[in-house]
Amino acid sequence: MKASYKKLWKILIDKDMKKKDLQAQAGISWTSVTKLSKGENVGMEVLMKICMALNCNIADVVEFVPDDEAEDDMSDVED
Repeated sequence: MKASYKKLWKILIDKDMKKKDLQAQAGISWTSVTKLSKGENVGMEVLMKICMALNCNIADVVEFVPDDEAEDDMSDVED
């Protein structure tokens, strides 16, 4: 199983936010944003901060997909 953050990128697009806006509002490191962009695992604390900043639940930003269905999570959201 692999984490997919496509839902997060959709939220950012809908809110007209850039990755740097997310980083600043959530108070997370740029390293965490990079990991999210690559579809890599991040800690629960990072996900909690994102959810608090976006006023949403964890299921709104991440889902787990089988490895064979996983694809690069890099989004069209600007840095």
